[in-house]
Amino acid sequence: MNVFSRVFSPGPASGQARKPPPSRRRPLGEVVLHAPQTLRALVRTDELWLVLLAAVVGALAGLFVVLMNLSILLLHRLLFALPPGVRLSEATHLDPWRVVLVPSLGGLLFGIASAGIGKLWPRRAVDAIEANALYGGQMSLVDSLIVMVQTVLSNGVGASVGLEAGYTQIGSAVGSRLGRSFRVRRSDLRLLVGCGAAGAIGAAFNAPLTGAFYAFELIIGTYSLITLAPVVAASITAIAVDRWLLGDPDGFDLILPTTIPPFDYVPVLALGMVSALFGIAVMRGVTLVEDLFRRSRLPAWARPGVGGLAVGALGLFTPQVLSAGHGALHAGIDAPFALPFLAALVLAKAVASAISIGSGFRGGLFFASLFLGAMLGKLFAAVLAALSAHVVIPGVVCAVVGMSGLATAIVGGPLTMAFLALESTGSLPLTIAVLAAAVVSALTVRRTFGYSFATWRFHLRGEAIRSAVDIGWMRNLTVGRMMRREVRTVREDTPIEVFRRDFPLGAEQRVVLLDAAGRYSGIVHVAEAHAVENKAETIAELAQHKEHVLLPQMSIKEAIAMFEEAESDALAVVDSPETRRVIGLLTEQHALRRYSEELDRRRRDLSGE
Repeated sequence: MNVFSRVFSPGPASGQARKPPPSRRRPLGEVVLHAPQTLRALVRTDELWLVLLAAVVGALAGLFVVLMNLSILLLHRLLFALPPGVRLSEATHLDPWRVVLVPSLGGLLFGIASAGIGKLWPRRAVDAIEANALYGGQMSLVDSLIVMVQTVLSNGVGASVGLEAGYTQIGSAVGSRLGRSFRVRRSDLRLLVGCGAAGAIGAAFNAPLTGAFYAFELIIGTYSLITLAPVVAASITAIAVDRWLLGDPDGFDLILPTTIPPFDYVPVLALGMVSALFGIAVMRGVTLVEDLFRRSRLPAWARPGVGGLAVGALGLFTPQVLSAGHGALHAGIDAPFALPFLAALVLAKAVASAISIGSGFRGGLFFASLFLGAMLGKLFAAVLAALSAHVVIPGVVCAVVGMSGLATAIVGGPLTMAFLALESTGSLPLTIAVLAAAVVSALTVRRTFGYSFATWRFHLRGEAIRSAVDIGWMRNLTVGRMMRREVRTVREDTPIEVFRRDFPLGAEQRVVLLDAAGRYSGIVHVAEAHAVENKAETIAELAQHKEHVLLPQMSIKEAIAMFEEAESDALAVVDSPETRRVIGLLTEQHALRRYSEELDRRRRDLSGE
């Protein structure tokens, strides 16, 4: 069986980097030492060597998972005076002063430290989904190490955040760093980023299929046979490292039904929809808390302290709201909680998670969504039992279904959560019910909200990312890279007869007009200027598309939209809307051909051709 635990050890040494030539841009601000040429050639040409490299990535991801988990257990034991073997969220008694002071003072120190790091290292870390969607898998290892430490500190002082965001961040960054060291292709680099995430999640939950499909659904964005072997190798290797260092984890010891009656699927599907709506409320709640903190005019470094004080106050109600909730989930998934307590616990945990992230603590909602979903499922079963003369569906079944349904709504990945339920419980009938609820949850979120928690954060920053599917090439395929720089121009006050003499039929298709100051003034088609019925005196009278121009930084998507708006087959490219100095010309035919070529290249990458 498996469970939800652990993390790993220090990553590979980056060594001393050579200074790159001035003409070459460092990938996301980093310099990378390259592997020997022979090894690079083997990885680029032989799939088996790529699988071996993926296994190395998984092993390093597993080491980091172990390191993070041991660090968290040590911090919790020191700061909250926990006895050996007891997790923070499952503790039955904690000193009240520690419950309040540790999150608040820890949050204050965290805020001050983060502000200092922000001044010394002001770059924003790129996470795995964003890296694969926009940057071809390029991630900064230094940025990711900072995120990992911040996540450990946030969770260590009791903030209600999960470690899974830190797991995937550092695991994916290791994959990116090794991939760049071997100079792998863009598609293979994105694959290694997914391998790092698969290893991290697989080791964290001791669930190889969960880790693999987390990578497929959320980090790589698609599944294909060519990507199966590297991802599975990374996940299995990470779990092997985790078990070797920490031993086999304890699994759920649940009494589950051998079959799920068909009628019971009605409340199962209803619970999937309830989980989706609750998940949307949690995601909106995080945004609301962030907005409230911004409007409060508190300095950014003080917000985690205030948030920690609020979380500590909620922790006085029950320690189960503190930290990620690993211990609380194992202790409470089959516990006989009363309905009022379950309702209060679900509300308190949701508020604590929203306050923790909204106030500036670092972490994610992965495990918080699992714990919240399990308690929401038990609450759902308790409400059904109170409304009916008999228990319609066992509470433990609703707990597992709710756990997966809410995690699907917040994290995404219905297959990931179905495999997590299967590998955690070993029950195939329950897994089928979980999958049905996860699909309903995913559909509900997509139709009513449209984002997972990660893509919702991108949306708030103005990034139009809905998944990890590679769209970075589309942004890199800019007008400036596609345009033709040799452009024939003429003054707009040129007489029509002079224009006909200088540009005979067949010499050019179109000519760009300039005003007296040398700025763009329109486009003239040579054939139209030679038309017999044309009675214009100057060429300016035939100018078209005076207001429609392209800018060199526009993506191909924006360029095609401009062609459609202008209803033109060619547009001039100017340096800026203010100066309107002509620097090139782009035709719609060439833009569409380049777009088609890139799409075909991506298709071949996915299919392994």
